[in-house]
Amino acid sequence: MCLIVVGWRVHPDYPLVVAANRDEFYARPSTPIGRWPQAPQVIGGRDLEAGGTWLGIAEGGRFAAVTNVREPGMAKGTRSRGELTRNFLVTDLPPKHYADTIAYADYSGFNLLLADGDTLVYCSNRDGEPRALAPGVYGLSNHLLDSPWPKLLAARQAFSKALPGLPDTDAFFRILADEQIVADENLPNTGVPLAWERLLSAVFVKSETYGTRASTLTWLHRDGGVTIRERCFGPYGQPLQSSAISTGE
Repeated sequence: MCLIVVGWRVHPDYPLVVAANRDEFYARPSTPIGRWPQAPQVIGGRDLEAGGTWLGIAEGGRFAAVTNVREPGMAKGTRSRGELTRNFLVTDLPPKHYADTIAYADYSGFNLLLADGDTLVYCSNRDGEPRALAPGVYGLSNHLLDSPWPKLLAARQAFSKALPGLPDTDAFFRILADEQIVADENLPNTGVPLAWERLLSAVFVKSETYGTRASTLTWLHRDGGVTIRERCFGPYGQPLQSSAISTGE
C-alpha cells in the first residue's frame, strides 16, 4: 500500500473515511476484498504470498492499514509487514495496547494505522512512539505520516474537498486515479533511480510490472456498519474488477 488518506472524526455521519491505493508488483498473488474465511467479521484483501493484508476493516470500526518505508539498501526484516494488520484485525486489543506489543525490529520500515471505532493510532518503526491522532485528515505514503510529498499533499487536499459528498464516491476514485507525474525539481529523493522516482510520484502508478493494484474507499457509519468499495487493476493500469461490500444498513 503506497498511499492512504484518512479522515478521522471530520464527517458528521462517517467517523472514519479512508481512500487508499495499494502499489505492488503485478505478479504477487493476492485476493480482492472479501470476508476472510477464518475471520468473517473482517473485510479486506489478502496477500497470498505471505498471508497478511495491506488494509482491512470490520463492522464496528476495527481498521488497519500499512505502508512500507522506501529505504533502498536497508536490511530486510525477518517478518512480513502484512501480518501487522492481519493480527490486529483478528484480535480485540485496543490500538495503543496492540502497538505496544509489536516487535518493531523484526520488520522492514513500516507505517501502521490502527483504529477500533474510538481511537485512531499511528505507529512506525521509523518515527518514534505510537500515538493517538486527533480528529483531522491525515496522509501516508512511503515515508512518515504527513510527509510533504507532492502527491500526498494533493491527494489530502482533494480528499478534504470530497468528504462532504459522501456517500457519493466518484470524487474519491478520481483522486485515486490521478496519473500526473511530478516535475523533477519537486520529486523526493528516496534513493531509487530517477526513473522510479518519476513513476512513483503519481497517485496512480502504472507500468508493465509494477503499479497500483487496487484503489479502495471505505468508511465507517455512525451505527457501526461499514462500506468498502474497491477497483482492481493489472499491468499498465488495465481495469480488472470492482467490488463493493456494505454491512449494518
